[in-house]
Amino acid sequence: MGGFYSDGVQIKFHRVKRSLLTIFLNFVLNNVSALTSVEVSYCNSCFCLLYLQETHKIYRHKLEELTNLQATCSSSISKQRKCLKDLRLSLKKCAQTCDENQLKIITDIKSQIKEKENVFFDMEAYLPKKNGLYLSLVLGNVNVTLLSNQAKFAYKDEYEKFKLYMTIILMFGAITCLFFLNYRVTDEIFNFLLVWYYCTLTIRESILITNGSRIKGWWVSHHYVSTFLSGVMLTWPEGQMYQMFRNQFLAFSIYQSFVQFLQYYYQSGCLYRLRALGERNQLDLTVEGFQSWMWRGLTFLLPFLFFGHFWQLYNSVTLFRLARHDDCKEWQIFMLALTFLVLFLGNFLTTLKVVHQKVQKKEKDI
Repeated sequence: MGGFYSDGVQIKFHRVKRSLLTIFLNFVLNNVSALTSVEVSYCNSCFCLLYLQETHKIYRHKLEELTNLQATCSSSISKQRKCLKDLRLSLKKCAQTCDENQLKIITDIKSQIKEKENVFFDMEAYLPKKNGLYLSLVLGNVNVTLLSNQAKFAYKDEYEKFKLYMTIILMFGAITCLFFLNYRVTDEIFNFLLVWYYCTLTIRESILITNGSRIKGWWVSHHYVSTFLSGVMLTWPEGQMYQMFRNQFLAFSIYQSFVQFLQYYYQSGCLYRLRALGERNQLDLTVEGFQSWMWRGLTFLLPFLFFGHFWQLYNSVTLFRLARHDDCKEWQIFMLALTFLVLFLGNFLTTLKVVHQKVQKKEKDI
């Protein structure tokens, strides 16, 4: 209790507790002969209620203090960001007319500004903030900031377990639809499961980003694209065109789930080791792609990833061919072809960029 209350509030709390206890004991001692067991229980209940009310008052007082501190910190960070923005603009103007020595100083100041922005990012992970557009549309103006490290890590672990369990379920679902149940109803259930899975991932990732996770760029965007693709697949009506692409899509889904399982298994071990060495943030997540921190120890996954990327391209080419078929009347075919093409380009170019940067860095080190 001493770690929670301030000294003044704690002393006041103990005085109130002692006075209540004294009143209660005096009352019991003076009337012990006249009290029944029911009356003693009632007196004890009254005392506990008074104790609880006083505790709740202190809790509300601390909560008000916390809210004020949060508002002060958020306001100060906003002001500091504005100052840094103005400073960056001034440095940009100075850089156009300065000599080499001054340019070196400006470069050092810019690196310090970047470090300060990272500090502000870490601070904001523990402060309430407005939800982004997507979270506002889905959840409304609900505060999703988790204030304790324990709560953040617990939510992150739950997210990772959710991805693992759903990957396994989707793999077995695709195998069942491909080899055992060739029915439109089971296909729709599988596609609906894909839509729900990717929608849930985007919501959970947005909450993790709000709480300080540094997942960004294409690895966030491609889940939105995958949600759209799964939704279009769900609306594709039964017909000749659908049956011509069905087996290829289910086989691709099996392979994709297998690669995602491999990535989770090896990435989680690599992240655990890097966190222990202090080289990665505690809220870094496993992703369905290749990032710079995976270069040491996870390069063997690259062939699996590139094969999956080119399978997406193959799906796109197949769908474009189906779209040119004389019997093609569904709009979903052309839309799916474009979406698979976007996924291929995003995944392939992002992975290629990471590999290229790492190779260049390795050559410079040599």
